[in-house]
Amino acid sequence: MSLVTAVRDYINRMLQDISGMKVLILDSHTVSTVSVAYSQSELLQKEVFLVELVDSISKSKESMSHLKAVFFLRPTSENIQRLRRQLASPRFGEYHLFFSNLLKDTQIHNLADSDEQEVVQQVQEFYADFVAIDPYHFTLNVPSNHLYILPAVVDPPSLQNFCDRVVDGIAAVFLAFKRRPIIRYQRTSDIAKRIAQETAKLMYQQESGLFDFRRTEVSPLLLVIDRRDDPLTPLLNQWTYQAMVHELIGIQDNKVDLRSTGKFPTDQQEVVLSSEQDSFFKANMYENFGDIGMNIKRLVDEFQQIAKSNQNIQTIEDMAKFVDNYPEYKKMQGNVSKHVTLVTEMSKIVEERKLMLVSQTEQELACNGGQVAAFEAVTNLLNNESISDIDRLRLVMLYALRYEKESPVQLMQLFNKLASRSAKYKPGLVQFLLKQAGVDKRTGDLYGNRDFLNIARNMARGLKGVENVYTQHQPLLFQTMESIIKGRMRDVDYPYVGNHFQQGRPQEVVIFIVGGTTYEESRSVALQNASNSGIRFVLGGSVVLNSKRFLKDLEEAQRIARPSTTVL
Repeated sequence: MSLVTAVRDYINRMLQDISGMKVLILDSHTVSTVSVAYSQSELLQKEVFLVELVDSISKSKESMSHLKAVFFLRPTSENIQRLRRQLASPRFGEYHLFFSNLLKDTQIHNLADSDEQEVVQQVQEFYADFVAIDPYHFTLNVPSNHLYILPAVVDPPSLQNFCDRVVDGIAAVFLAFKRRPIIRYQRTSDIAKRIAQETAKLMYQQESGLFDFRRTEVSPLLLVIDRRDDPLTPLLNQWTYQAMVHELIGIQDNKVDLRSTGKFPTDQQEVVLSSEQDSFFKANMYENFGDIGMNIKRLVDEFQQIAKSNQNIQTIEDMAKFVDNYPEYKKMQGNVSKHVTLVTEMSKIVEERKLMLVSQTEQELACNGGQVAAFEAVTNLLNNESISDIDRLRLVMLYALRYEKESPVQLMQLFNKLASRSAKYKPGLVQFLLKQAGVDKRTGDLYGNRDFLNIARNMARGLKGVENVYTQHQPLLFQTMESIIKGRMRDVDYPYVGNHFQQGRPQEVVIFIVGGTTYEESRSVALQNASNSGIRFVLGGSVVLNSKRFLKDLEEAQRIARPSTTVL
């Protein structure tokens, strides 16, 4: 049930049966799908000599009849129109059309009508309508992600587009896995309910024949939840490798853009971080920052040994051996410099923003009680000149989420201090967060203080001590997975859609977070899958968040919601 394997299989099937020189034509969505699963050198091996975007190919008139065109597009009305224009005056010798999701009958008829010169060789649906960033983690890169935060009274037409895109993405994952799930959703979320119901309608009514796969003994589970049930995780600083790179620099489709951070050689301005293509990253993506430094030192030492032996070329055989191993040597050199660059850059940011100091207080706010000490710690950091505006805002949000009911007076003091210290602070943003994701809106036991079992677990953890103060937080998703494994997920909190219920414990579970996932959560899923509980979890979301993106979505939603809801 690996997402990356599913996408690679589709791309292989697209390319291997078409012999000769090819051009691969993608749209702004499928380019992400392909780029995270397939490297450029692999495309070359399949005789793909050109990769183009469909909108740029539409503008060109140059004939390339010696090339076979392989289109892989989302079946949107814009893409169908572009194809119809192409087919009216074809530039390529052959057209092979692949779509990442379900085509409507009318779309097929329209394409057939436009193909007067009969250049289309095949039309197929290959369900890779998602971006498989890791084997068990996918994203949909939904453009207007802030829409999920809007209060129910604000229902712009664009919200339906958002829901449609999410339903398409979830449907494609299950079509790729050849499964039809039982569907549950978070009761307190209108948008999770809407998406769950629309997904069920598609799978059990509109396209029931397509989803009628050979039954597994126990149906897989699709659980649709809302980011607002755990607003804590995307606000925290991260200290494990993959999550930290995304938090401090940013990862988009497994690529890290370093242009804004400093002067790097051209080949290092954008680097690839993929667990499928980089063995060092695969082994270290979930490790603590401290251990990463040690492991990179070991990698550098190994490389220096190889470099030293390469300098010792004395015979023709030595030379031949060096030439044979040179591509591997260059690859290793690139890999070493990439990881050294990333860790150096992140160390610089940690020092500049005093993140070790900030993060200690964040973790205390997330994991331990003690309102008086927390208020003092946050106040001290707000007064500290070295702390950046975004870190001040996050600290006040973390305090507000934790103590919104317990200390309204102190909370007002922090709001006022934040407004006076950080000019960029948007009035009412913390209050808007509480309104949308406060304790009254949440289903899960975010701080482990509602449920007796969680209270006991927290006490035990406190007594045993914590191995690393910076990584003691566990996302709410961890508890959700435990509840599923132990069969303790309450129907009243996570109702089923329709009359399809779970018989026995599922062996495959897809958890979709409307509003976005984090790399801390995908790490939780990977570790859970490695523990052999008998259940395979897959995590998906509308985007992959870091704190910057989460706050941007919040600001955007507040801006739209303001006319219809008064923020005190």
